This record gives sequence, C-alpha cells and structure tokens, in this order.
Amino acid sequence: MRYRVIQWATGGVGRAAIQGIVGHPELELVGCWVHSRSKDGRDAGELAGIAPLGVAATRDVDALLALDADCVLYSPILADAAVVERILRSGKNVVTPLGWFFPWRGQEFAALEVACHAGGATLHGTGIHPGGITERFPLMVSALSGRVTHVRAEEFSDIRTYDAPAVIADIMLFGKTPEEAAQSPMVTFLATGFFQSIDMVAAGLGVTLDERKTTRHEVAVATRPIDSPIGPIPPGRVAAHRFTWEASLGGVPFVTVRTNWFMGQEHLDPPWTFGPEGERFEVEIQGDPPVKATFHGLHPDSIEEGLKRNRGIVATAMHCVNAIPYVCNAAPGIRSYLDLPLVSGRAARPRPTS
Repeated sequence: MRYRVIQWATGGVGRAAIQGIVGHPELELVGCWVHSRSKDGRDAGELAGIAPLGVAATRDVDALLALDADCVLYSPILADAAVVERILRSGKNVVTPLGWFFPWRGQEFAALEVACHAGGATLHGTGIHPGGITERFPLMVSALSGRVTHVRAEEFSDIRTYDAPAVIADIMLFGKTPEEAAQSPMVTFLATGFFQSIDMVAAGLGVTLDERKTTRHEVAVATRPIDSPIGPIPPGRVAAHRFTWEASLGGVPFVTVRTNWFMGQEHLDPPWTFGPEGERFEVEIQGDPPVKATFHGLHPDSIEEGLKRNRGIVATAMHCVNAIPYVCNAAPGIRSYLDLPLVSGRAARPRPTS
C-alpha cells in the first residue's frame, strides 16, 4: 500500500521531506503547499532540488484539503493550530516537527483532539530536539538501567551551518546585545516543545514531576568579529546561546534538556567550546547502571556542506517521513511515541542493473 502525502511548506525541512517522501517505498507525494507567491505553481521536485515530480506547488489551502490524501507533513516556520485543525477535519493525518509531542491539556489541544475524531485522523509531533533525542531515545536507553535518578538530553551545534538568516537574526537573536537577546522568543517558543518532552519522559518512567519547571538562558558574546550566516558578528554582540529546561522530582532535578548553539568555538566570552567530542547529541541516564549514548553524524562535516544540506535538518524531516505509515494506521487522536509502535526507516531501493 502507498500512502498519499501532501508536503506543507518547502523550507529546509520541507525540501528534505520531499526528497524523503520520494525515496520511501510506501509513500507518494500528491500535493505541496507554499507560502510565497514566487513558488506558487512551480514543481515540488524543482523546489526540493531534485527532478520534476509533476506535482505543482500551490498557496490554495482549499484545493489541497480537497485532494485525496492520507497525510500532511506540516512544516512551516511557525505552526498555525487553526490550519492544523482544518487539515485534521478534512480527514487527513498530520505529522509535524512543530509541536504536539505530548500535549498539555490546554484548550488548543482539546480542540485538536476533537478535530482528530471529527475527521477520523491522527496528529503526531516528532523531530529531533525536541523529538527523538529528548523523548524516544532517553526512554529507550533507560531500559538498560534501574533506579533512574536523572535524565539528560543535550545538543551541541555550530549554527554557522544553519542557512536560515531570518531565523538566526530575528528569532534566535544572534548578533544582538545581551540585553536584547534576553528577550529572545526562543525561550518560550522552545519551552512549549521541550516541556512536553520532559512530561513524556516522566510518563514513560512512571513518575509525577513537581509542578514547576525552570528555564535558564545564558549567552556568550564575540571578542572579535565572527563570520556567520547573518554577516560578521561584532565584538560585544551575542555569538552563542545556551538554553536549559529542567523539571524536578521531590525538589531534585530529574529531567534536564539543553541546547548549545554557538557561532563556532573561537573568540567567545565566556570561552565556551563543544569539548573534544565536537558537535553531537547526548542522552544520559543516571541510574543502576548509568548509561550514556552519543549521536554523531547528524551534523555536517563542514560549514559549506551544512549550508548546502544540513544533516540535522534532513534527520528532522526523515523522522517525520518515516513516521507517516505508522501514523496513518494509528487510532484517531493526538498520538505520541508512547502510542505508536517502533518507527523505523526503510532500506535503500536496489539500483537497477543493466
């Protein structure tokens, strides 16, 4: 059986998702939504940097919702819950890296749950961080340990490989003063996802966390001009961010999620570095015995490679793509990793022989 998929948006994740959908033996791309007028009407394959697919991108939401499709991979820059609700009510499942990993019981989630059942559809949030690194893999690794006392999931990334200048400057607030960066919307924006990740880990481990969760935001400034995707960052301006989200159990930290986003490792104050292991993701369980897993390969080998095709972006997209068949077979409603079977990738298709 082949599942018919609509790709919603063609930014970095969207382009990688189109490539992934085309390469997946159980999926077929049948539609593509785009935000900008300049992309309207262009072939989705062309937008993804591959051969034409015969699927024209459109800005017409009604036309896409009228299509015969099984799933929408929803990945614009920012999520619009009203649009997601419309998609679900149209009877199409939704897989997205933008939230709803393990939803809080707020009004928005209640409305989406109703929409799922009205359309007989499923909503699943996934990705990397938040996503697999902060939820699936900590729970998987915890199976090797007993008497767990602390869970940590942490990212170490060089943002010079992230080809999204508007996001870097206007949302992440690199290149701003420390005072301006202190107002970064990323603190609240990312907390929505990471706090859900923390709640999922706690649920998987069978504990009830203290009600209050905490957030810490630290910055390092440039001591000399640093080249970046937004141009040189001058001395005194923010060139590195460290965000920490944490929840306690009985007043003691129990789950810690952290991102380390640097514009390289030179000329920073404080002099932060990634350490000898370089860019990576880490999952660590303190228990009996303690377990630590380090993920390499999800970062590009060079800045040039990352600006062309960032592996972390591709991995985010593929975690969504590979989930689609499982989500299409799930019961209606908002479904997390705890509700789905093990999601796996697919083998490469055999090359034709002459």
